[in-house]
This record gives sequence, structure tokens and C-alpha cells, in this order.
Amino acid sequence: MFRVLRAAGLLSIALFGFTSVPASAAGDLLVAPTRLVLDGSRGTEVVLNNIGAEPATYRISLEIKRMTAAGGLDEIAEADADAAERAALGMIAFSPRRVTLPPNQPQVIRVGVRVPEGTPPGEYRAHMLFRAVPDAAPAAEPKPIGGSGVSIALTPIYGITIPVIVRVGDLAATAEIGAARVAETADGPAFEFDLTRSGARSVYGDIEVTRPGTPEPLLVARGIAVYPEVTARRVSLRVPAEVAAALKGPVHIRYSEDRELGGGTIDEADRVVE
Repeated sequence: MFRVLRAAGLLSIALFGFTSVPASAAGDLLVAPTRLVLDGSRGTEVVLNNIGAEPATYRISLEIKRMTAAGGLDEIAEADADAAERAALGMIAFSPRRVTLPPNQPQVIRVGVRVPEGTPPGEYRAHMLFRAVPDAAPAAEPKPIGGSGVSIALTPIYGITIPVIVRVGDLAATAEIGAARVAETADGPAFEFDLTRSGARSVYGDIEVTRPGTPEPLLVARGIAVYPEVTARRVSLRVPAEVAAALKGPVHIRYSEDRELGGGTIDEADRVVE
């Protein structure tokens, strides 16, 4: 099982043997798998597990998210969804829709798909949202506002998503690695590169950056996706300053399929990083 951290898919980075996850965890919920791909012939399951010390309740629903050129995911209101997005919401069924998890007690969510006859070939995607339902009691002490004597209690509500992808027809896609660089971001140094996609479906896989003549990779990032609504995105991977310095110069970048799908090469390129 993996701790789900990003709506765009699980992203973990290994740097010189050091593993970090560059996002905040969603409470004490574990979800496996972190991505579902269905072809309409049969359903599958998602397993939830509460690793906290207290029972927790989660509400499960579907929502629409669109990828941006920066690699983020914007939430889209159902009223603003296009035809393919609305179709995805209608195809995907799941049960139960609300669960209460005792500590360390797994719960299975059954996920099925029904593709209506005559559905055009393509990739249809919604995101399954697991949102914590807060306890009736306040989770934090009330905090006074100014000198008015009015106070409020803040209760954090955690929500995480995984993509649910339905593929109709025989779909193909390719990807190409573009320019690479080390950039300074508001959160510190990052290794960035451009990734373009063509074809009728998304691409998804792992990135490995190596230095010629060095057996160990400088950086490994898993769960990098480009969804069909964009033809190109920027991949930005935060790294420690010493790793950012080591990445400068000639490198070899390989984008490969998920290991569970065989790990075949999607694209690879030699780049000089500045």
C-alpha cells in the first residue's frame, strides 16, 4: 500500500538512496492502488486502511480534474464539465460511498464500469475522492477573534483523490522529453523538464536521471502522468541543494512505463542541464 499524496498520482522521489515524498499526507488514510485503469470488461477494488489510533469516517465521491501545463490538477465543477468528463461520471460506479474505519482495519471499495453502447473510442477519466468526515466535537480549541469575545474552532478536513481511467477502443500514445534545467522555486531548487504527449490516451510512468559513467541514478521519480487534455506539461521535482548541483551537466533521462506494466521505455534523451 502507498500513502496517497497527490491527485495527479503517487509521486515518490529517490535521490542518492534518500527517499522523500514532496507533498503533505492526507491524514492517516492509506489507499491502494493509487491509480485505476479499466477497459469496461470487469471491475476492480480499492483498499482503504486507517493507520491512525482512532476510528475515522470517509465519504467517497467522484469529481472532475483537468491537468494544467504546469502539471497541476484543477477541480472542475460538474456544470462546466465537457461531454467526455460527464460521460466518465456516468460510467463509473462504486460501493460503498461512506465508510467508518477502525484503526488498522482494511475496507474494500468495489469499483465497476459500464460503457454505454456507441460510446466513441477514447480515454474517459474521473477522480475518486476520499474525504474525511469530521467528528461532531471540535478538533481544536476555539480561538478568539480580536477583542470581541467571539471564538471559532478549526477542524481540518482531509481529502485525497486517485484517477479512475476508462479506456474505450484500441488507444495509443507517445511522449517526448524536452529541455531540462535546474530551477529555483518558492519551495527551493527543483529539477525541471518539458514532457510532450501525442495520441489518444494518457501516458504514465517513471523518470530516471543518470550521469554517463555513473552506475547509480542521480534521481528517480515515480508516477509521472500527462493526461489527454494537455499535449505538454512541465515536470518539476523538488530536490535538495546538493542534488541540484550534482544534476548540472550532461545527464541521460529515461521515461519508462510503470513497473507493473513491464517498465518498457516510453522515451529517453541526453540533455545538458544548466
